[in-house]
Amino acid sequence: MTTIPISDVLPAKAWSGVAVDKVVLDYDGRHRRRIVLTAESGAQYLLDLAGATHLRDGDGLVLAGGGILLVVAKPEPLLEVRAASPAALLRLAWHIGNRHLAAAIQADRILIRRDHVIAHMLEHQGARVREVEEAFDPEGGAYHGHDHGPEDHHHEH
Repeated sequence: MTTIPISDVLPAKAWSGVAVDKVVLDYDGRHRRRIVLTAESGAQYLLDLAGATHLRDGDGLVLAGGGILLVVAKPEPLLEVRAASPAALLRLAWHIGNRHLAAAIQADRILIRRDHVIAHMLEHQGARVREVEEAFDPEGGAYHGHDHGPEDHHHEH
C-alpha cells in the first residue's frame, strides 16, 4: 500500500470544500510530529512535520498529490464539570489549573480527562461532575495541554 505524504496543515477555518478522506483521532493521537495515519477509507498518509503540532477538530491536512484529509476529534471518556455560578466555575478552573490538568474551558463548563480522585476533589469544592463521551480539545497553555504530575517540574517558592 502506498503512503501518501502530507505537505501542510491548515486550520479548520482556513480551508473549504470537501475532504477526500478523514482520519479520526483522540486527543493524544492529534498531538504529533511524525506518524503514518490510517484514514477511514483504509488509505495511509504520512504526517512528517518539523515540530510536534496539535491537530484540532476540522483541521485539513494538505495532501502532496492534491486534496485535503479532514481531522476529526474522536469522542473519549471525559468529566464534565459545572458550577452554580460563573464565579464558582472560575474557582474550579483555578483548582484544575493548579494541578496542571489539560482542560477544555467553555462558558458554562469545563471538560477534563476522567479521574475519580480529581472528580472527588472538585465535588468537595461544590462542582457538579458527570461522565461524558465527547471530543477533547483542551487549551494549549503554558504546558501545551499535556497532563503531567508534580514530579515533572518544580515550583520556586
